[in-house]
Amino acid sequence: MPVDALAAAVRTGLAAVADPSKAAGMQAYMKSTMPFLGVPKPARAAALAPVFTAHPLPDRPSWEAAVRQLWHGATYREERYAAIDLTGHRAYRTFQDAAALPLYRELIVDGAWWDYVDEIAARRVGPILRADRAAVTPLLRGWSTEPDRWLRRTAILAQLKFGADTDLALLADVIEPNLADPDFFLRKAIGWALRQHARSDPDWVRAYVAAHESRLSPLSRREALKNL
Repeated sequence: MPVDALAAAVRTGLAAVADPSKAAGMQAYMKSTMPFLGVPKPARAAALAPVFTAHPLPDRPSWEAAVRQLWHGATYREERYAAIDLTGHRAYRTFQDAAALPLYRELIVDGAWWDYVDEIAARRVGPILRADRAAVTPLLRGWSTEPDRWLRRTAILAQLKFGADTDLALLADVIEPNLADPDFFLRKAIGWALRQHARSDPDWVRAYVAAHESRLSPLSRREALKNL
């Protein structure tokens, strides 16, 4: 089966470039209960490129099944990184639409840590939002009020790479329900999103911070104004 063959080849490819001397440090840095093989991102990309080419998947169901098999069957954290890499592979670009968002939601909620979530938010959910604002904008507004903090972080960070194309009403709307939350990762996300947008529209960010001075956490405010 194509899905099983791809998953097996990914695990073999990663194991072949594993560096046990790096594994413990990577696990400690990420505060991960799942162990690492010790494969940095450049080595992972080099190992996976020929694997993905040699094991094409015939359709969307197979692609989703392969992502889930790598993700839920992972023994090492790099296997989950490989699942995320597979979601963004050029061969499956046509699957990057609103129909993929339930899969990304599953990975976000199950992964529940910033290394997974930030990549999915900015590089998967964000481009889908840009291509289909009508479908995705209300979804992200909904995610911004979910009990799960990682869905809320995703809603805040989805436009991280949009620059001047940022939907400012959406950005303000997804930040609003999270302003009072004491969670570090949400406060950091708010500051990061504002700091990033300040590169293209510093006046808007200054005005936003001034208008919300009493409600922004010191962390969010400091991050937002870091480069201004």
